[in-house]
Amino acid sequence: MRRRTRASPFPEGGQTVRAVAGTSSLTEQVIEAVREAIHTGELRPGELYSVYRLAEQLNVSRTPVREAMLRLAEAGLVRFERSRGFRVLRRDPREIAEVFHLRLLLEVPATRRAARHAGPGLSRALREELEAMRAAAADHDEPRFMRHDRAFHDAILAAGANRRLAEVVAGLRDATVTLGASTVDRSRSLADVAAEHEPILAAVLGGDPDAAAAAMRGHVAHTGELLVAQAAAENGRPADPADIALIRDATDESTT
Repeated sequence: MRRRTRASPFPEGGQTVRAVAGTSSLTEQVIEAVREAIHTGELRPGELYSVYRLAEQLNVSRTPVREAMLRLAEAGLVRFERSRGFRVLRRDPREIAEVFHLRLLLEVPATRRAARHAGPGLSRALREELEAMRAAAADHDEPRFMRHDRAFHDAILAAGANRRLAEVVAGLRDATVTLGASTVDRSRSLADVAAEHEPILAAVLGGDPDAAAAAMRGHVAHTGELLVAQAAAENGRPADPADIALIRDATDESTT
């Protein structure tokens, strides 16, 4: 059976999950490498992966990989399947709706504040990240695209001058990696996602906090609704109107 190259982190003749290196324990390094691979989409929710192949790709023995996967299983990030390997877990549509409800309540006002106090540094950073997103989209390099997507959002949150809020939103974004987190090539293209960031940048450059907040609200809500619908479809049912309403209600609440 032919492997789907896009879905697998173990292509023939190459390595996408980075090899571990550093001074921390091998188990900790494997955990970090796997978390990064989940975050970038190199390990995808619902797909089956081999512990043995993962050990080969990371250039470590199987023992620290097994220990790392046990800890990740305890954290609810993966599930072992006897004699087969492990799967990255996909959470249900309601969990996706709850995550995006919170993101909207936090990230939209933070964007308004950032745009209100934006300086040349923020404008330059957002331009650079959006340009890098476009370049990654042209190359159809989703992991690279997502790194710059995250950096775009992180720059706005940092400009909002609330470190704890930025940390909470970062945690919510991390949570989505186990929620069937990518809409790419299913609901929209990388170029479509990049385009949703353009009005955010334009509003920041134009010094319009309300427009920046509205653009961020539209982008985050659209992503959340698409992911809820995808997760519901994968479970063989339509999206629950209550889950969609939870996201849409947050868009109303974040305007106040």
